[in-house]
Amino acid sequence: MIFLQEVSDSGILTDGKRKSDLIAGMKNYLKAIFLVLFVSLVLSILILASTPPVSRDALVHHLAIPKLYLKKGAIYEIPDIPFSYYPMNIDFLYIIPLYFGNDIIPKFIHFGFALLTAWLVFNYLKSRLDPWWGLLGAIFFLSLPIIVKLSITVYTDLGLIFFSTASLLLILKWLEEGFRLKLLLASAVFCGLAMGTKYNGLITLLVLTLFVPYLYSRFAGDKKGGFFPAIAQAGLFLIVALLVFSPWMVRNYCWTHNPIFPLYDHWFRGEEIQSGSSVGFLSYRTLVYGESWWQMAMLPVRIFFQGQDGNPQYFDGKLNPFLLFLPLFAFFRARQDPRIIRVEKKILLAFAGLCFLFAFFSSALRIRYIGPILPPLVILSVFGMANMVKVGRFFHSRVLRTFLIFVIFSSALWLNAKYIAHQFVQVKPLDYLTGKITREEFITRSRPEYPVMRYINTRLALDAKILFIHMGNRGYYCDREYVFDLQGTRSAFQQLVRKSPDPEKISQGIRGMGVTHLLIHWELFRRWVGSEFDSEDRKKAELFFRQHVRLEFFHGGYGLFLIL
Repeated sequence: MIFLQEVSDSGILTDGKRKSDLIAGMKNYLKAIFLVLFVSLVLSILILASTPPVSRDALVHHLAIPKLYLKKGAIYEIPDIPFSYYPMNIDFLYIIPLYFGNDIIPKFIHFGFALLTAWLVFNYLKSRLDPWWGLLGAIFFLSLPIIVKLSITVYTDLGLIFFSTASLLLILKWLEEGFRLKLLLASAVFCGLAMGTKYNGLITLLVLTLFVPYLYSRFAGDKKGGFFPAIAQAGLFLIVALLVFSPWMVRNYCWTHNPIFPLYDHWFRGEEIQSGSSVGFLSYRTLVYGESWWQMAMLPVRIFFQGQDGNPQYFDGKLNPFLLFLPLFAFFRARQDPRIIRVEKKILLAFAGLCFLFAFFSSALRIRYIGPILPPLVILSVFGMANMVKVGRFFHSRVLRTFLIFVIFSSALWLNAKYIAHQFVQVKPLDYLTGKITREEFITRSRPEYPVMRYINTRLALDAKILFIHMGNRGYYCDREYVFDLQGTRSAFQQLVRKSPDPEKISQGIRGMGVTHLLIHWELFRRWVGSEFDSEDRKKAELFFRQHVRLEFFHGGYGLFLIL
């Protein structure tokens, strides 16, 4: 390994046999450290993941929709739930363990895609550097805070990251091996799978479709190159990727006449679904968070330093700051690299930069939305660390230089390890795994509405229908039919109160929806009525709750009300 060679050249070791024996011993020692780190990391994530699901999107979407499909016995349109129109490649895998009554295995399935991505990182770095740099890259990737967080939740982002990375690395292999058709087709298939996992995969499609003709026209040579052959290669890539993605487009077109519903609905149907604020992303940050222009200009840097789990202002996730500056060293004295590696580094950086820009300007900035850029940044970070070991000339003393590089390595991994330790404090998986608390107690600790859900499942009639108001749309643990009050930015309850002349009409309107009960986060509801309703509507709502509903069960701030 390059790192050990640097130590051997430091002048400390002079005797040839002694030097050879010590280097061999250090290699074995380093091998043991890396393997222990990797195994410990995987075991830690498995322990954290071995708990019942409580993450928001799992209860709203990734487990809730498969559960509804299982209950119905078929895939069917659910107009009241816009995210039921999203592509579901990974969500469909979750149906299998759910069928057998297990909702923890989906976490392991999701984590499996992180392991597969780590293998891609390892395999690439092994071929370009050596196995130990590859293993370091895999450890660095798997231990990133956002990857750890995703690995212990039932989301789909890790599937998107894997398919996007596989597609990108196959493009690199396509370039390296002289533009073999099967590699281009394989890359297109993985790109289609990325789109079928999450709509963010459309960014991967756009970026790679731009890369294909550029790379072909520049590196294929005079015989193969040229404008039209390059466009043909890009067209083939695009068509195959869309064919793989097409089942979801066909489904949505049959249901809504928009193949990528609810995206760009004004293009296909002349209307836009109400899914949030109408103001732009940057304007929203100014209005809601009070950020100045320079704070928003620094967002591409801040995202590596200020991430916080569960806080949308700070990107709802956490990265490692070393991902920002270590890739810069990948290009230090780049002329000494073989030509193919120089080109691949530029492609990796361009992919990360373009994907970030498209995600930055197309949606609210969340770290998991830019997940596909993480493997390229990790690969470039490892290249940067290798360059620092190989050609660093910042200090005359090689011993000092080697020590400083070791400190950088350790610091990068320490930040990740610190986050993992914090997750054990926050999640407390051992309380559940050792039987100290029950499944119900574990879920209630994170989701105080769960006892009300249990009451609904055990005490209400099978034909009951519940209207969720200020529940965050978390319906997975509810075994009765439910509908959401909030559709985009419009509240069905508020609209009904405004249109109804008296409380009796409000009650009739709710019963007309087939609703038998209301499930309400009461404190949020009370504040909402006080701030968003005018005095007349507040009076009608108060009379409605006095005269036409009865509190049936209340726990943890959540109330179940029967419509009389």
